[in-house]
Amino acid sequence: MSHRYIPLTEQDKKEMLDTIGANSIEELFGDVPKEILLGRELAIPDAESETTLSKRLSRIANKNITKETHSSFLGAGVYDHYAPAVVDAMISRSEFYTAYTPYQPEISQGELQAIFEFQTLICELTDMDIANSSMYDGITSFAEACILAFNQTRKNKVVVSKGLHYQALQVLRTYVKTREEFEIVEVDLDGTITDLEKLEAAVDDDTAAVAVQYPNFYGSVEDLEKINSFIEDKKALMIVYANPLALGLLTPPGSFGADIVVGDTQPFGIPAQFGGPHCGFFATTKKLMRKIPGRLVGQTEDGEGNRGFVLTLQAREQHIRRDKATSNICSNQALNALASSICMSALGKQGIYDIAVRNFENANYAKDQFKQAGFEVANGTSFNEFVVKFDKPVKEVNDALIEEGIIGGFDLSEASDDFNNHMLIAVTELRMKDEIDTFVKKAGELNGSK
Repeated sequence: MSHRYIPLTEQDKKEMLDTIGANSIEELFGDVPKEILLGRELAIPDAESETTLSKRLSRIANKNITKETHSSFLGAGVYDHYAPAVVDAMISRSEFYTAYTPYQPEISQGELQAIFEFQTLICELTDMDIANSSMYDGITSFAEACILAFNQTRKNKVVVSKGLHYQALQVLRTYVKTREEFEIVEVDLDGTITDLEKLEAAVDDDTAAVAVQYPNFYGSVEDLEKINSFIEDKKALMIVYANPLALGLLTPPGSFGADIVVGDTQPFGIPAQFGGPHCGFFATTKKLMRKIPGRLVGQTEDGEGNRGFVLTLQAREQHIRRDKATSNICSNQALNALASSICMSALGKQGIYDIAVRNFENANYAKDQFKQAGFEVANGTSFNEFVVKFDKPVKEVNDALIEEGIIGGFDLSEASDDFNNHMLIAVTELRMKDEIDTFVKKAGELNGSK
């Protein structure tokens, strides 16, 4: 008798025990000391029918608070954006959904072409020459970019803005923890923007790279042109951690002379999914092409002149000598990269621009409403996030907002002691005017209550 979810039947067990000459499972594990055995049944519920179990799990899942049940103003790196229905329809096809690394190009042309298109779209968004096949997420892409800068320049100092995502800085510190020769210099903020005087003072001839976020973690748009001027004569690299959707509206980092642009394509067709998985991108100049972690898919022709796709570069330790590898934790997120490619293709250049504009307009409308409601709102040009100060702990406010059907913004006290009682609010194209007005009204009532 076959079982849908049980691969090992009693008959299977008997045949295997007979083959190896054991009379029972207990005899098979007879060499395991009895004192370390559990000695009782596992404390798990009795088996249920599939129908009963599905209903029970659905009741449990329905306790979750999601963007379907509440209006969400939570961002901080993961956002609630529109995704065309075609995205799920296409990535659910079995040839994509179950595909792994396309090691055999002759049977992987569809997967390879999809990755090639992803690379092309990232290059167009960032105005860079080369992009890899994707990485785990934006934050590990950022850390890998800093390691590339150390290795390329043979200098030991990276100057980073505190306007970078706080978790990106944590991951970078972890990456260099065992490399005492590497130094990370963190530059303070002036409000919610990088203090450019301090940044310029921190850059010297020993600097391997300067790294900023665009827009930064606090929602403000950094002056990339000015920042690049600080390193022009220092032979240092410029690393930009960018929001790809914002690049539909903002001037791309490549136009300002960026050497490496990284980020996460989650805004394009990838649900928030309670924090992941997502898809990191990594784009560089041609000069750095052979230093990129991960893989590059290239376009070529076969012996008969037909267009084809191949893995052109593979700098992972699984493919080349470990000591020559750029990284050993840089597997690409092919399915999520495909989702982003489909989303970008479906939206088109104009669609991406229109959605970016809607984000900008909605966020700035919300910002003005908070100001009119008497809140202290951080200065600076915003894309779709901004900082608001409250008179009480943000956690307390957010807990109360949940009861009103609203997921509030990110509690910035988790990121920095300088931002206690400050909320980072994200307003995307999906937030309607009445949702924004209700959020501001409820937040004002909660802020004023004792």
